[in-house]
Parts: sequence; structure tokens; C-alpha cells
Amino acid sequence: MGTNEDLHTGLRQVPEDRAAMLVRDAMDRTTSDLPPLPDLVGAARTQGRRRRARARSAIGGAVLTVAALGVAGAMALPADESGPQGSGQVNVAAPPPSSSPSSSPSSSGPLPPVHLEPSPGGDSMADLPPAQRAKQENFQNQAVPVLQSLLPATIGTVQRTDLSVNMYQGSKDGKTFTIIFSVRPAGPDTSAKGPDCVTAKGQVCKSATLPGGIEAMSATSPINNGNVTESRLHFRYGKSTVSLVINPHDESNTSAPVTNDQLLEVAKAPAFLDLVKAADANPVQKEQKTVPLG
Repeated sequence: MGTNEDLHTGLRQVPEDRAAMLVRDAMDRTTSDLPPLPDLVGAARTQGRRRRARARSAIGGAVLTVAALGVAGAMALPADESGPQGSGQVNVAAPPPSSSPSSSPSSSGPLPPVHLEPSPGGDSMADLPPAQRAKQENFQNQAVPVLQSLLPATIGTVQRTDLSVNMYQGSKDGKTFTIIFSVRPAGPDTSAKGPDCVTAKGQVCKSATLPGGIEAMSATSPINNGNVTESRLHFRYGKSTVSLVINPHDESNTSAPVTNDQLLEVAKAPAFLDLVKAADANPVQKEQKTVPLG
């Protein structure tokens, strides 16, 4: 049996490479019965792959989140860039209002004339020469809005008629009131004196001075056996006699819905006097004829 000294002496005699091999063999024999070491590199690689996958998933989710936030932010911004920011409301442009397919007659032009049949043997504006008829219709179209604006609302809607240049009609609540607006050249034998209030039972008269010192008279008189009244306005202007008469509605026994004061206010209105002045300078009616009595 060798001593420790012999062992050390033997080791010293073995080359260094041989000694390294002996040590590795001894270690291999010592660990041969142990279970193999786990593949740390493979596990680490797998774990790294999982981390990368989670990172990619997280990045993809973050990108989607940013995109979603971008869309939401775009929707939250006002449509008008000049408006306040960060209001959190969407400004949706309202559709333009649709235009009405139809408009009222007053806004689109004068109403068509009321058709009235002439009395047997009589004539109407349709029988006039075209130029004269056009002249009378033009005057009527000028007169209608003036009468509509100056007469009380109780008259209703004013329209011209196609029977005569001096005949108009007011309609309200199923009732019609004939309106006679006449500016007729006075004959040479017609008195220039203003109208007088004729004494008659139940008649009420009132007078007033118009601009230019013109004397005008209005009157309400009972007609149709005294059941209803008509309203009249008369005065002289230049070379013409002027009259404005409102007839009652006979079928319903409704008196003319205009008072003496209201008629005198119409006569004083500049728009009404302008119509009278135009018709006096350029007549649309024939000269007034007087028939001597006796």
C-alpha cells in the first residue's frame, strides 16, 4: 500500500494534460448517477419568445388604442375649426331649409280678378281694345294693395274684378263686399262745389278737409228697406269726381263694415291721393255725363 508521499510523487510524474483528463473522468463518474441538467438556454429562449410575443401584442394593442383615441378625438373636435376646442360635442351641419313649394298670392303677385258676368246687354273689360284693357288692369293692380292696406281688416281680402275698372271686391268669412272706387273726369257742367250731405232718414254724414284744402264727405245710409247700410266717400280732385263706396252683403244682411271716420282716414292717406292724382292726370274712365231732368 503506497503512502501519501508516493501518491503525490506519482502525480508529479503525470503530465499536466493527463491530470486534467483524470479530473474530468472523476467528475463524470461522480455525476453520472445524477439527473441531467435542464436546458436553461431553451427555456430562456422560449421565455424570450413569449416576452416578445407579449410585447408585440402590447404594442399592437397600444397602436389600436391610439388609433381609436385618434378617431374619438377627431369626432370630439368641433366641425368648425374656428369654434371653441375641447367642447366634446360634434357640430353637425343642419340641412338647408327646404323651400316651400307654394307661396302666398300676395308674395308672388296680385291675385287673379274675380270674374263677374255683365248684365244682359251690358259689356265688360273683356270687350275693350287690348291697349285700353291693359291700361285699366294696370291701374286696378296698383289700386288693390293701396285699398288692402288702408281699408279696415273687416273688409277682408281685396281683389279686382274683370267687369269694370272701378269695381273691386272684399271677401271675409264667406261674405263679399262690393267696392266701387271711381276717379271719373267731371263734365263741364258739373259743379266744382264739394259734396253736400243729403238729408235722408237714417243717414249719418261727416266731413273733413284733405291735404290741399279739399273738402271730403263720408256718409252711411240705410238701404234695402233699412235692413243694412252702405258707406260712401265723395270729393272733388282736379278735374275729376272721386268716390269710394262699400256695399253691404245682402245675402247675410251684413252692413258695410266701414265707418265714416275710417273712410275719411283713407281719403287723407298719401298713397290713396297718389292714385287719385294719377287717374286725374291720365283717366282710366270715361267722362261723367249728366242727364238733364225734365
